[in-house]
Amino acid sequence: MGSTERSKKKVQLWKKAVVHFSLCFVMGFFTGFAPTDKASIFSGNPVFPTSNKSQFSPQPVEVLHREETSSHSGNVNRTLMAETPVAAPARSKELEGAKQLGREEEFNITTRRLVIIVTPTSPKGRFQGVFLRKLANTIRLVPPPLLWVVVERQSESKELSEILRKTGVMYRHLVFKENFTDPEAELNHQRNVALKHIEHHRLSGIVHFAGLSNVYDLDFFNHLREIELFGTWPVALVSANEKNVIIEGPVCDSSEVIGWHLRGENSEEHAESEADKKVPIQISSFAFNSSILWDPERWGRPTSSVQETSQNSLKFVKQVVLEDETKLNGIPPEDCSKIMLWRLQFPAGAAAAEDHLHKISPGNTQR
Repeated sequence: MGSTERSKKKVQLWKKAVVHFSLCFVMGFFTGFAPTDKASIFSGNPVFPTSNKSQFSPQPVEVLHREETSSHSGNVNRTLMAETPVAAPARSKELEGAKQLGREEEFNITTRRLVIIVTPTSPKGRFQGVFLRKLANTIRLVPPPLLWVVVERQSESKELSEILRKTGVMYRHLVFKENFTDPEAELNHQRNVALKHIEHHRLSGIVHFAGLSNVYDLDFFNHLREIELFGTWPVALVSANEKNVIIEGPVCDSSEVIGWHLRGENSEEHAESEADKKVPIQISSFAFNSSILWDPERWGRPTSSVQETSQNSLKFVKQVVLEDETKLNGIPPEDCSKIMLWRLQFPAGAAAAEDHLHKISPGNTQR
């Protein structure tokens, strides 16, 4: 009896040991598959192995996701995430290259100096609209930034405003109320209105007075941006009969002005004041840095000198040039002998002007 009971107890002990061992084995087996981070179990976010974390780039995935959405109308392919590690590097390089190119183009634009074109107009001109469109078509080809300041006497006509809106050029349309009997005095007043606008708004750039009859070489505007303080160049004056051309402007050694081409006393140009005759350069043949109007101390000019000529900014600019011609730089900088600007001189009278326009129309142009 005693031996039988002992054998039963040994069997029961072995059974308990086997069951206990089996439970420990099963628990250990499944515990090995459980995640070690408890927070990841309850957060609901998938956890990726650390070795693959660097292969997933959120930004390229988002870009590709948008492309898939647009191409399949909202049906997103679930296998896209698996393809991302291969496609993302090449795509990111393309995007980075495009961004770099965009930054370079933006840098090139912002580093160009502003060109400010000032153009006086008169509603009395019969062909004002024709000349405005001609000049607009020219300056529209100039790389930005460029500002076109157009000045006219106040009138009820909206023709000029409509023309300017359709040019595609950045412009400012200024008007004045004063009446003048002298055409030359009115032109100078219009230029002063534009200069006062530039001074008041502290527009920083190179100012050039462009007449409606001017014809340009586009390379001229590139040279304008190289002017530091004052610049001058030769101008070809073309008469209406197309047989007489007068060169007016500087004679240079490199970019240094050493002399002038001057017109005779029998010129058909408007008469000038005695003060203006002392200045050998004409309105269409020089340009200047606009900062001299609103920041004269930068160029060594006392503020008192600006206040004395506050009513005539154009006279002030001419006085600065007259005081020291060494501030003038000839353009092009090689020897300023290349003609890049032509002024067309039309005869008085509407009939003669109309006949001349017919001669130079595209159908009658001779080469």
